[in-house]
Amino acid sequence: MATTYKTGEKAPESGTYKVDKLVNSNSSNEDNTEVKLEAGEQFPPSPSSNEAAEWVKSS
Repeated sequence: MATTYKTGEKAPESGTYKVDKLVNSNSSNEDNTEVKLEAGEQFPPSPSSNEAAEWVKSS
């Protein structure tokens, strides 16, 4: 299982991360939003819904 990171946590390494699921919902985010972060940057809320999200590294 992939490590997940929540909105507000800092990225452990640079890379592209995608929304795995919204924190307040059991369903996956349908749009597969991806963001590029540098190590130490904070994970943002989901850009599509502006809700707290869980992120996984995609590349």
